[in-house]
Parts: sequence; C-alpha cells; structure tokens
Amino acid sequence: MNAAKQRLLDRIDGDRELLIAYLRDFIRLPSPNPPGDTISSAQHVRQLLDARGISYRVIAPEPTMPNIVASFDGGRPGRHLALNGHIDVFPAGDGAGWTRDPWGAELIDGRIYGRGACDMKSGTTASLFTFLYLHEIREELHGRLTLSIVSDEETFGPWGARYLVEHHPEIIGDCCLNAEPTGRNTFRFGEKGPLWLRFTVRTHGAHGAYVHRSPSATSIASKVIGELEKLTDLSPAEVGNLTALFDAAAPTVDREWGDGAAHNLRRITVNPGLMRGGVKVNMVAAECVFEVDIRLPNGFDDADIRREVDAIVTRHPEVSYEQIVYNPPNWTSPDTEMAVLVRANARAVSGIEPMPVVSLGCTDARLWRYKDVPAIVFGPSPIEMGGVDEYVEVEEFLDVVRTHTLSAFDYLSRP
Repeated sequence: MNAAKQRLLDRIDGDRELLIAYLRDFIRLPSPNPPGDTISSAQHVRQLLDARGISYRVIAPEPTMPNIVASFDGGRPGRHLALNGHIDVFPAGDGAGWTRDPWGAELIDGRIYGRGACDMKSGTTASLFTFLYLHEIREELHGRLTLSIVSDEETFGPWGARYLVEHHPEIIGDCCLNAEPTGRNTFRFGEKGPLWLRFTVRTHGAHGAYVHRSPSATSIASKVIGELEKLTDLSPAEVGNLTALFDAAAPTVDREWGDGAAHNLRRITVNPGLMRGGVKVNMVAAECVFEVDIRLPNGFDDADIRREVDAIVTRHPEVSYEQIVYNPPNWTSPDTEMAVLVRANARAVSGIEPMPVVSLGCTDARLWRYKDVPAIVFGPSPIEMGGVDEYVEVEEFLDVVRTHTLSAFDYLSRP
C-alpha cells in the first residue's frame, strides 16, 4: 500500500464514528418510494456538502424527488469517474413483522437496522465520503470526479438517474462506480433485465351461485399466471465465456445471496407480485388486474418473452396486457479497469477478493452500460434488502467506504 493510499485509510479510520453517526441519521430520515418524497434525506446530504464548502447543483424535475450533483477537477488532465447512489428506499409498510424500528437506525451487535440500511443509504454514504476524501487531495489527481445522488431509483422512475442521463449527460463520464448491495465476496459487472407486465381480465360476471352464467376473471387470471410460470423452463442462452464465469461463481453467489440464487442468475424468473380482483365472495369476478415481474438473463430480450406471452393471451380471449417497464439485460467486461481495481482494493482492506457476478436485481448502473460506459457495483450484503429487519454490518459498511475511496483514487491517479 503506497503512502497516499495509507493516508486515505487513516483518514477513514479517524472518521469511523462520524461515518457511523452520519449513516444512522440518514436512515432515520424516511424516504420510501412510493411515494418517493426524499426532500429530508436530500437535505441531509446537502448539509454535509455545505459544511465542507462543496458546490453542487440540485436538479429536481419532480420537486419532491431532488437529485444532487457535484463535480471537481483534479490538478492534472485525465479521465472522468462517476460515483452514483440513490436516497429513496423500499417502503416499510406499517412496520408489521419488524422487531426493530424501521426508521430507528438502532446499532446492535455491530449491525445498524432500518429500512435503507443496506439498500442503499450505506452505499450512498460510501460514495459521498469517497467524493469528500478525494476532494481534499484533488490537486494530486488526474481528470474529473462527479457525484450524483439521486431519487426515484426503486421504481425505475423518470425523475432520478434516468432524467440526469437523458438531460445532463455531463454526469456520465468514462466509468461509473456504484455501491448498491453485493456483499464482500462479489462485485457486479452486469445485471438481469426486468420486464414488468400488467394483465387485465374482463368477463360478464354473475351471482356466485350462477357460475354457469360467466367465467370468473380471477380464475382465468390464475390459469394465465400458471402458464406464465412455464417461462422459467426456457433454456438459458449461451453467452460465451461468461457461462464459465457463472459456473465458477455459483457457490459464492449461493453463499452470499441465499441458496438458489446462482440457478436464478441463468434463468428467467416470474413473480406475480400484485393482484386485484373481484368485489365480493359470492359474486363471479368480472374483472381482475395483476402485474408480473419477469427477469431476463443475458441472452434473452423482451421480444423473446412477448412472443410467448402473446401465445398465452391468444388462448384466453378475455385477457389483454400492457408493458409497464423494460430494461434490457446488460453487462460490462468483468476485466475492465475498475473491476480490477475494486478486486485488488477489496482484498487489501478485508482479505477477501470478490468474484465477478451478474446481479439478480436492477440498478442505476445499467444506464451507464447502455451508454457503453463501464459500470462496476460493489457494496454491502444484500441478504436482507427489502425485507423486515433490514440491516448493514458496520465493518462491512466501512470496508465499502475504504474500497470505493481507494479504487476511485487509483483510477484518478492515472493520466
């Protein structure tokens, strides 16, 4: 470890209590999406930037979902690195099932509990402090560093990173480093593609005793869902050398994300996440609406799935459907420069060298990959992401801060 990097590590170690306190205060500011109001959480970020004398822009095409963008130039010419994180989180509902306050940020046995603890206020904190630490030594660096902290990520909405990439392409740069959850043992160089479909079933309806008068919309919906689940039987496409990489990473993926995760990386998954139908138990339902989340591995696209779905709907004339969201599967070379830096620095700070994997879920890093810009993701464990009692391990969080700071420093230390 050279002297400059050791000084950065010493700086982070000296800020240990500050980092923990900042993250806990961040979690205590609810920012569930929906509804997506992130004003108080965004203000938490702005207060720190103001205190450090950092100039920034607030870009808010939707006033309740502000995005914060800050940049600085190094002392010498070089490349442009983008750091990206988000401040909206999954809803916590009424807190049912939680044993900790979802917004309490309790620190217990080395874990910080709360909605957004791992997804992704710890990762966003890592990106923010990486920016601050490198700003202090900016004259030693080459190129430019841009930080974008965005809203509206959890629903793939139009007011966050999508808006910035489309309307403020100056944030894109030559490489993106993101701290969404991965776990110490993996980093992500790609991700599956979400395809969300909304189905509507309409029938005449009838009295519940007169089932001969009308087919049931809810019954038809259940049949369609059953047929949709057969999409999981489609053979995964071959993707060249990546197939061998997936096979090698499979044991690590299952340990990090739970048994079965590696299998799902290479197959289509189908989740009927929402269903509304019927009016009363003794009536034949005249309408049912359900939404399905289909995840496509690399090698498939939406046209492959739409052909299968069209065939299913043709067999059920009462059914129509529409596409809500589609983001194609995407990937960066697992050997790109930032991937090499993240692997080396993660090993240096924790003793664990993370393996390259593809993400089951979707992140804003995809937007950089769609622009042919390398994007690497490394963050804390995702195992309780979106679940009750979500938490982040303090030491894992601090290792993410260290790894991001050192990797960004290495990238900007080169002409």
